[in-house]
Amino acid sequence: MSLAEHKAYSRAFQPMFDEGMTLVDETANYLDGDGRLAAQAMPKTLSTLYSAESMRLTTRLMQMASWLLLQRALNEGDMTREQVETEKKKVRLNGEATPSRDEHFAKLPDTFRDLLMRALLLERRIALLDRELYDAPSRGTDHGAKNPVGEQINLLKTAFHR
Repeated sequence: MSLAEHKAYSRAFQPMFDEGMTLVDETANYLDGDGRLAAQAMPKTLSTLYSAESMRLTTRLMQMASWLLLQRALNEGDMTREQVETEKKKVRLNGEATPSRDEHFAKLPDTFRDLLMRALLLERRIALLDRELYDAPSRGTDHGAKNPVGEQINLLKTAFHR
């Protein structure tokens, strides 16, 4: 069993699941509370950027939550791998996304920017795990096609946010 499979199919998955669901809750509470108040006080240019980033953030979180829920259903035996792979096609993870390069980004509220960055980092980890689990050709039968040591190093870097 690879490190990715161990992380996805064991108790090691629970912290990632909890982190994702907690981030969804924190973001929803912020956007409905302090974030809404902050947006009302922003100048129009900043308010427009905030709205666009909020939509991207909520979309990103919903995609991650969908992936996490599918993986949990697989782990708990509620779905087969084939069912998960079929449903997973609807999920769009972008593990390469970066923070906005808009000149006004730094003027957005600190809490909001923190939520954005945490979501980006978690999405990268989930996307890497997804690739390791579902994109591997012939899962374990093509020993020469990939560098397993390099893959494990990448997983370790992702696990430790580096």
